[in-house]
Amino acid sequence: MKPITLVALLTAAWLAPGTPALAQPAVNTDPHAAHAMDAAPQGATGATQGAAAHLPPGEEQAKARLNASPRHGEYADIALAGGGTLRTWVSYPERKDKAPVVIVIHEIFGLSDWVRGVADQLAADGYIAIAPDLLTGKGPNGGGTDAFASRDDVVAGVRGLAEDDVVTRLNAVRDYGLKLPAANGKTATVGYCWGGSTSFTYATRQPGLNAAVVFYGTSPSAPGTLSAIKAPVLGLYGENDARVNATIDGAKAEMAKLNKVFEPHIYPGAGHGFLRAQSGQDGANLKATEAAWPTMLAFFKKHL
Repeated sequence: MKPITLVALLTAAWLAPGTPALAQPAVNTDPHAAHAMDAAPQGATGATQGAAAHLPPGEEQAKARLNASPRHGEYADIALAGGGTLRTWVSYPERKDKAPVVIVIHEIFGLSDWVRGVADQLAADGYIAIAPDLLTGKGPNGGGTDAFASRDDVVAGVRGLAEDDVVTRLNAVRDYGLKLPAANGKTATVGYCWGGSTSFTYATRQPGLNAAVVFYGTSPSAPGTLSAIKAPVLGLYGENDARVNATIDGAKAEMAKLNKVFEPHIYPGAGHGFLRAQSGQDGANLKATEAAWPTMLAFFKKHL
């Protein structure tokens, strides 16, 4: 009788019907949960799910997606009024005609691989996506996001940014985008969490903006602020995000009173940061992403 080898045993196990696949360890992909005060547990369901190719990557897939992207992406140093430059990531679409420019405003976590991955997906969808590091020059030794020692330090740095300074920087980014030979003269913003709030606020400060998208960011609260908005605004929110969602109804009522466009959508079961933390909330975050991204694209197609 011939001895049974290890290879034979492995081959038999592989060919046997119903053999279970090796389990993959679950990954906690939402370090933003504490900031969002989203205490809902992260369930195992959907813990290994990733975004489809037509969606932006979740945080855990972002680096690989960037490395595999066929599109041209590059860092640019945008000149600032008064001196200095703003480090910025630019992703270009593959198309023969000119494209609208979408300014991608990062989360409270600064310019990360995930934000660059979102920009790359916007380029895949036909837009010139420009993602500035708004912490440029604010970090240790004059650096930006990458210069901070920890994510907590980045969060503190973003919280310390002054609104007027942020608006000045976003204006520089918009001017840069409009001057690109491949740009068609239309501009929009899209932001996430802190960046979502900033996208809404910037719409109150830049009358030339053609559209603004808010992913789970708070609405402007200062009296009379919304009267200055010219651009239509789209809001995309997770149901399990009471802190942010408490600011929706007041803005919706005021925008309607002013005869301005504000379209909020709230996705069942999704938490704060759902576009990045797509594996969270027992699959609800991924479902929200699958609904919200096409909604944003339709909004851009209408207004850009």
